[in-house]
Amino acid sequence: MTEADGFEGAVIHVIDDDEAVRQSLAFLLSTAGHTVLEHPSARHFVEAGLPGADPSICCIITDVRMPEMTGIDLLQHLKEKGSTVPVIVVTGHGDVPLAVEAMKLGAADFLEKPFDDVAILDTVKSALARREKTSQHDAIREQVADRIAALSHRERQVLECLVAGQANKTIAYELGISPRTVEVYRANVMTKMKAQSLSELVRMALLCGISPKAA
Repeated sequence: MTEADGFEGAVIHVIDDDEAVRQSLAFLLSTAGHTVLEHPSARHFVEAGLPGADPSICCIITDVRMPEMTGIDLLQHLKEKGSTVPVIVVTGHGDVPLAVEAMKLGAADFLEKPFDDVAILDTVKSALARREKTSQHDAIREQVADRIAALSHRERQVLECLVAGQANKTIAYELGISPRTVEVYRANVMTKMKAQSLSELVRMALLCGISPKAA
């Protein structure tokens, strides 16, 4: 394998206190086309700064058993900081309970030693794909939230009623306006939200947490 399966800009952070393991992983990932940053300990990684705000697609591969700060400690720290960077935990034989604990703390996946090259690359590829999908989802949600914020108070009310599945006549009665006026507001909402259909409008609203109950 000579390229990173569409993730050529990916930055992989490899954290392991075993230099031989760390360098072996770094060599494999670099050969696959990734940019690799090595860290001899979780503490070193944390002191170097979190990659959460890094625009590059990235993920972390960390050993679970390390002195001072374990992989579990690192996951807890990342969780508290609100990091969305996927973490792949490397565990030794018999560390399944630790692997399960890591997954509960948000680890994207775990690898058991000994592992082969294909398993590592496939796991990294999956983690990066999920990371990219999450980033795209967040970007879309932010765009939709901006559109909702641009609605007038009355347009927001109409949107909430539409999400609740109410017909124009019902909306008109509830808001104390005419059905024709509801049609005007509805058209304005569709335009401002850039929705091509009612179903798309509903999906957008739900994406941003608008309750399907009329205000």
